[in-house]
Amino acid sequence: MPITIAERLRDSARATMSFEFFPPKDEAGQAQLRLAIKELEMRHPDFISVTYGASGSTRSRTIAATEFIAKETSISTMGHLTCVSQSVDELRGALDAYLAVGVNHILALRGDPPGGPTAPWEKHPHGLNNATELVRLVKASGNFCVGVAAFPDAHPDNHDFALDARILREKQEAGAEFGITQLFFGAEKYFRLLQRLDAAGCTLPIIPGIMPIANVGQVERFATLSGAEFPAGLLARLDTAQSPGEVRAIGLDIATELCQELLAGGAPGLHFFTQNRSKTTTAIMRRLLG
Repeated sequence: MPITIAERLRDSARATMSFEFFPPKDEAGQAQLRLAIKELEMRHPDFISVTYGASGSTRSRTIAATEFIAKETSISTMGHLTCVSQSVDELRGALDAYLAVGVNHILALRGDPPGGPTAPWEKHPHGLNNATELVRLVKASGNFCVGVAAFPDAHPDNHDFALDARILREKQEAGAEFGITQLFFGAEKYFRLLQRLDAAGCTLPIIPGIMPIANVGQVERFATLSGAEFPAGLLARLDTAQSPGEVRAIGLDIATELCQELLAGGAPGLHFFTQNRSKTTTAIMRRLLG
């Protein structure tokens, strides 16, 4: 049986490298996704994940993207799953669809409310309340290895670091085997998260999530929606750029420095939010690994 992500993370001799994509909306996006994944395959990533939308069309695109990666590449594949706007029966159907295409890794997330990340959470009448309940459902539905989200800057719903740590421990007790953080911009955020988890009795390996900066406005929007702090010092470095190319070059330096600091501090791996492009993440891997 192929080695799981959780098992890879227990191998302390080597940090994992993984990448997140979103399901393309059209043929052009599909071609871009295939090209990016094929280029990354040459760097031998440990796994690739594909994000998930609650609507039927987005859900089917996610399943199709994971099927392509699982069947046409040598890369381990993880599908995302959220509680948003779905009944328990629909969630079970999505899990069955993942298993049917050979995907047995799931990132179990509550997901953003239908009104957006800042809107109040709305539970489906026949659905689940949170990611902990989703982890239990996934583990009861098949031989899945389950990951969950972690929040270096605190979950935007409550802004309560201690509560976040307790919830992550509850996810572990429900069957979660590893975590991946939301984006953040300072290594100290990650290491403080680990300290809080240790104090709360949570022993999950936590992979830091990295978003290279290629467009300042876009990353600032993502940071605002996820509750991440965008440091003034980084913004000042980016403000010296005279062109989009210089922004990307500075962003590459910033991301590489962050990755180096995280790996030096013992992070078990790195998970890159790619925006379905491979050039920046491939460049970072070359700098890190040669």
